[in-house]
Amino acid sequence: MLWAYGFFIAGVFLLRKPMKFLLTFICWTSLLSAQDVLTYHNDNARTGQNLSETILNLANVNSSSFGLLFTVPADGKVDAQPLYASNVAIPGQGTHNVLIVASENDSLYAYDADNGANLWTISVLGSGETPSDDRSCGQVIPIIGITEAPVISRTNGPNGAIYLTAMSKDAAGNYHHRLHAIGLATGSELFGGPVEIQATYPSSGPTSSNGYVSFDAKQYKNRVGLLLMNGIVYMAWASHCDIPPYTGWVMAYDSSTLQQVSVLNVTPNGSEGAIWMSQAGLAADSDGNIYLLDGNGSFDATLDSNGFPVNQDFGNSFLKISTSGALSVADYFEMDNEQKENSTDTDLGSGGAIVLPDMTDANGFVQHLAVGAGKDTNIYLVNRDSMGKFSSANNNIYQELPDALPGGIWGMPAYFNGYLYFGPVSGPIYAFQFQNAMLSTAPVAQTANAFPGVTPGVSANGSTDGIVWAAENTNPGVLHAYNATNLQELYNSNQASGGRDRFGSGNKFITPVVASGKVYVAFTTGVAVFGLLNSGPPGPGFDPQPGTYPAGLSVAVRSTTNGARIHFTTDGTEPTRSSNLYVHPLKITKSTTIKAISINNGVASPLSVGTYVVQ
Repeated sequence: MLWAYGFFIAGVFLLRKPMKFLLTFICWTSLLSAQDVLTYHNDNARTGQNLSETILNLANVNSSSFGLLFTVPADGKVDAQPLYASNVAIPGQGTHNVLIVASENDSLYAYDADNGANLWTISVLGSGETPSDDRSCGQVIPIIGITEAPVISRTNGPNGAIYLTAMSKDAAGNYHHRLHAIGLATGSELFGGPVEIQATYPSSGPTSSNGYVSFDAKQYKNRVGLLLMNGIVYMAWASHCDIPPYTGWVMAYDSSTLQQVSVLNVTPNGSEGAIWMSQAGLAADSDGNIYLLDGNGSFDATLDSNGFPVNQDFGNSFLKISTSGALSVADYFEMDNEQKENSTDTDLGSGGAIVLPDMTDANGFVQHLAVGAGKDTNIYLVNRDSMGKFSSANNNIYQELPDALPGGIWGMPAYFNGYLYFGPVSGPIYAFQFQNAMLSTAPVAQTANAFPGVTPGVSANGSTDGIVWAAENTNPGVLHAYNATNLQELYNSNQASGGRDRFGSGNKFITPVVASGKVYVAFTTGVAVFGLLNSGPPGPGFDPQPGTYPAGLSVAVRSTTNGARIHFTTDGTEPTRSSNLYVHPLKITKSTTIKAISINNGVASPLSVGTYVVQ
């Protein structure tokens, strides 16, 4: 059990490393009480688990009790994981649980997470600018704006701050990346932002000039979820496909001033080595170290006396980056067949890393572990205190599971209660179990259905009622829920008759967000919101809730009585039996006030009035 496990670890650390225990205990107990989802995959360790879910459980997540409540729209693809902040005071609008949604059209939305009402919407484009084109790469299409998961601070600024990077193109054809800090309650820019993202790094590589390589905005996009740690925002950069020239950049900015405080290039004297990670976030441990999986690129097989590449090029490596002082590579693991993996694009960089909770091995020693996987089908479990570095003869790491993930990983796993859940391409979700700080060499459970590739998430109430959630990237998309112990399916959004729970075309790399009894699933034109069907919308009225939206919104008009006929007006007059009959979703192209009645067995009942403002 998780609580017993936590107190056992506490005893070990009190005997051996009191301060280390304190940091670890604070980190993991905070997961048990957190109500917000402020960062990618729930926490800086990137476990993907919400251990405070007391509403959804193994008994009520089924097609009879659980389903689609409503959707909220966006004006472009929602590639970024949505975020959830509870009890936010919105000036003039009261207190709301807030859902933050970012689009590739460089728009940012704040919605009421419980009823879908729009609280504010902003564009982060500069004057006269548009989102970037796709840069002749099919990875993020048709435009590039906000791609990475933002991160939220509840304490910065007057009411909290949302940090994000946005790509754009100006009228002269120049490309820009900017770091924004947006007020959580108001949508306003904070701290004098935004700031233009620029960088140089010492280099003697093929793209260097006067001893430095420069960050060229047009060659990069940000797919990696932002990390906020100790007041610093960390980001990493992917290229557009493998279109040269590019190298591997990691940057750090002060969250209060938006000033750049450190830069690291992990292939400074070579080429390639960008950081994709299928939109997973940079992971961190309680000592302030960052972990990432680098893409294919230059690696110097000649090592210095400390076992590091002589030219500081770490392409295709599992990296540990120190944030003490200037960013620097503190340790790494590189597989023995790195040359083959780099040359064939079978690299580690398609997956994301998890920092695991401390575990006690069979000899009673506490192990500090992290895990990652990529295209080569292997699972790599590393000791964070000694990751293994490089040997052409063998992989000197804590544990390796060869060919454990047929199809490879384009995403990242989730962790819960001693289990790791991986979703490889064209395969099921596999559950691997830890025992004595070692991972089972074969899955202990798997789902009955396969996925195109998936990043799962987990909800639970402490160590009970564990549910694995996964969004299937199909058309329409499908939300799945599984018992975390045996991966038996509890629910999927295709089960209900009449397409009740279908929500639109799925999107790659999306991980469901679970908070306070609801599940938020991004798709290509918005976010679908699932929950218990007797706990809120749909009810009488409208879906989404009235508010301010872009033109082209589809409004569903609902009644509490199944089969009732709904008549409506949009000109301010009171509806009657002879008014427009609602049959299909109503398209809103201009500011409109909808008035509706529902008629059941000849009895007319008024529905609430909905005013939609088009901006």
